Amino acid sequence: MATPSSQPVFRATTTAPVNIAVIKYWGKRDTTLNLPTNSSLSVTLSQKSLRTLTTASCSPSYPTEDTLNLNGRPQEIQSSKRTLACISSLRTLRKSLEDADSSLPKLSSYPLRIVSENNFPTAAGLASSAAGFAALVRAVADLYQLPQSPRELSRIARQGSGSACRSLMGGYVAWRTGELADGTDSLAEEVAPASHWPEMRAIVLVVSAEKKDVSSTEGMQTTVATSELFAQRVSSVVPERMTAIEEAIRDKDFPKFAEITMRDSNTFHATCLDSWPPIFYMNDVSRAAVRLVHDINNAVGRTVAAYTYDAGPNSVIYYEEKDTELVAGTIKSILGATAGGWDGPFYEPLANVTSSVSLEKTDPRVLDVLKNGISRVILTGVGEGPISVEDHLVTETGEMVNQ
Repeated sequence: MATPSSQPVFRATTTAPVNIAVIKYWGKRDTTLNLPTNSSLSVTLSQKSLRTLTTASCSPSYPTEDTLNLNGRPQEIQSSKRTLACISSLRTLRKSLEDADSSLPKLSSYPLRIVSENNFPTAAGLASSAAGFAALVRAVADLYQLPQSPRELSRIARQGSGSACRSLMGGYVAWRTGELADGTDSLAEEVAPASHWPEMRAIVLVVSAEKKDVSSTEGMQTTVATSELFAQRVSSVVPERMTAIEEAIRDKDFPKFAEITMRDSNTFHATCLDSWPPIFYMNDVSRAAVRLVHDINNAVGRTVAAYTYDAGPNSVIYYEEKDTELVAGTIKSILGATAGGWDGPFYEPLANVTSSVSLEKTDPRVLDVLKNGISRVILTGVGEGPISVEDHLVTETGEMVNQ
């Protein structure tokens, strides 16, 4: 795929983070524009642990069609309406710059070559599409040197994957549902930067790296159409929780943050179970982790841990850095060497910890299920939004770097 040296190759590369919602996005009021039925709020996780790396490049010598390669495999970009919608919106913005300044290179007319890689399982309940589309939009926006802010770009990322709009920012991020039919007021905004509450930590218990049985898109449509609980969640439950959790974040009130997070996860999965036919994203291992969190909180005598589940079986357990030994230390004592992942930038506080909360205060049946059912842990914490880097996945001559 070499490009003749006489023709320029333009490149921009960015990393983008995973975000895990504590107030869940579930259901669409407009499927084409990816407009949500309710607002949502998430914690952006550190890219030291989880990230998508994407290079966007263009050249007059590239083949006529845009191409996308994900984790070493070519993707059918022309059949992906979501991807095409994002690229089209970004091209339109670039063309407006070119129309206003004739000296600019006509990048909007050149085919795109986009190469992306994740360092976590795709489509396994780890918000891979959120990080992926956020990285794509940010990389192409950087390639096109667009002046739009992350908040403005979130409207575009939302078209690719709803939760991707939240991955364009760091810290604690809200996605406002908006009211306008064209979706222009449905965008993400930072509630608080990572620096406001940097002590937030998370441990991801990877239950399964397999692709889930029911996709998020299909699951949403089924829930909206058939769940009797869903309407109440949208009309009253979520608005009240959004207000309450934003207050908890501002006040750095972990017990309040934790209870709202766990209750909203439970409510979300209740609407899935109330769908017809019922949708099961959690499994026995997921439920064992729920029990363990409550056991830890009861044993400690205060709320030190909070679980949440997206549309998948993996547990994300939030806690504060000061309680690392109580939460992650207890999980480490249960899983031991049977689960990988006990390393990385967030491992140091656990290096010499063998146990914390007495396992005698936990349900022994839970311990066996977790020990046999968790394949890996990911230690992480709150982090920043997309970062521009020079680690390009496309060479100066337009070839894809061997991955």
